[in-house]
Amino acid sequence: MRPLLLLLLLCSTSIAQEKENPYNDPVPVAPPYYRVRYEASTKEGELQFPVTYTLWMPEGVETLRGVIVHQHGCGVGSCRSGQTGAFDLHWQALAKKHGCALLSPVYEQPETANCQLWCDPRNGSSAAFQNGLADFAKQTGHAELATVPWAIWGHSGGGHWCGGMVLLHPERVAAAWLRSGVPLFEEKEGRNIVAYESVPPAALGVPVMCNLGTQEGYSVTAGRFSGVWPGVQAFFSKMRPQGGLVSVSVDPLTSHQCGNQRYLAIPWLDACLTLRLPKENGQPLNPLEESDGLLVTLPMPGAEIDPPIPAKQFVGEKEKTIWFPTNEIAQSWVQYMHDTNVTDRTPPPAPTNVKADGGVITWDADADLESGVASFTILRDGKPIATLPEKSRNPFGRSIFQGLQYSDTPIQPLVEMKYVDKTAEEGKSYKYEVIAENTVGLKSK
Repeated sequence: MRPLLLLLLLCSTSIAQEKENPYNDPVPVAPPYYRVRYEASTKEGELQFPVTYTLWMPEGVETLRGVIVHQHGCGVGSCRSGQTGAFDLHWQALAKKHGCALLSPVYEQPETANCQLWCDPRNGSSAAFQNGLADFAKQTGHAELATVPWAIWGHSGGGHWCGGMVLLHPERVAAAWLRSGVPLFEEKEGRNIVAYESVPPAALGVPVMCNLGTQEGYSVTAGRFSGVWPGVQAFFSKMRPQGGLVSVSVDPLTSHQCGNQRYLAIPWLDACLTLRLPKENGQPLNPLEESDGLLVTLPMPGAEIDPPIPAKQFVGEKEKTIWFPTNEIAQSWVQYMHDTNVTDRTPPPAPTNVKADGGVITWDADADLESGVASFTILRDGKPIATLPEKSRNPFGRSIFQGLQYSDTPIQPLVEMKYVDKTAEEGKSYKYEVIAENTVGLKSK
């Protein structure tokens, strides 16, 4: 009896540990979604946490032009949020436009562990990420995944990771958006952070946007996240005087949560990818010239925001200015800095592949590149019978169809493009149509 009892105890302990593991419930995948996972390494210099990468590929693309990375922040909650990053319709729209894959990691960081063990890419996460791309290349048959450029977005510790990747691999990074986190050039006592010693010349040519909430030390100088703004200032002061193409944007409504930043981040990355991606794979990223963009003096808290002007017309200290790739992005930045309400005048794409099986209505839809998807209206015989979702699922910003977590990823479980018409009468024929609405209220055909 004792061996059997011991076996039962071991089994129950194993099951309990499995249930307690917060990373045990990833969203299932099937093409066009793919996944690879690596266990933690015990070797010095290699990644000490397990990591899972999920990849989405736009259908019909013969040769991918790049990879867009959506990188979560530190802590179990943020790490778990990465499980849905590759399923985000809005980020997929950006990837689809440029013929890119969309990748979202989940670094399985225990709650009390040192976040620097993954968010500093020198601690093995850079190598693990590139191994993942190499394995995806084999899994998908797209060998170019191992060599194409990256456009990288990161929140908090993910911003630290993205900035580090710019410094380590500037030749691969088309653009980087750092939300509420930057790499540091000075040691921070008690934080286990190893500072970067210098900036490689090639990194100065990578467009980088440092984005933060106003309550992260900008207008509110106390609190848990008050060190973000001083960190951004230090990063900016290191990069910009050397000619780095660095910008800064401040969300006037938030602290550490991501809020409405995607409505500037996605158009900004879109502009950068348009300018930077080469026409043919294997060619270097297209270089950007400061003189071809626009400049505006970095605004300090409480100061008026000057209108951005063409760099060739700017007179003054350029090392104190922030840089924009296009006039459209510069104007959107002004709006974002005011109230985050970035203008969008184009309606979203119309839904496709609408099907009715009995009273079950399903459809497909691409998100609006500028403003995403807020809802769908279902029509029966020309009259609206329902709008999905019935209630907003985003406490951090604009209402969005998939809902939004703290770290800018869809809420789990993922919502479906599906409606059950419970009032349909058996034996009758109906004509169903679906209308998409984006987050500024514009509706599709």
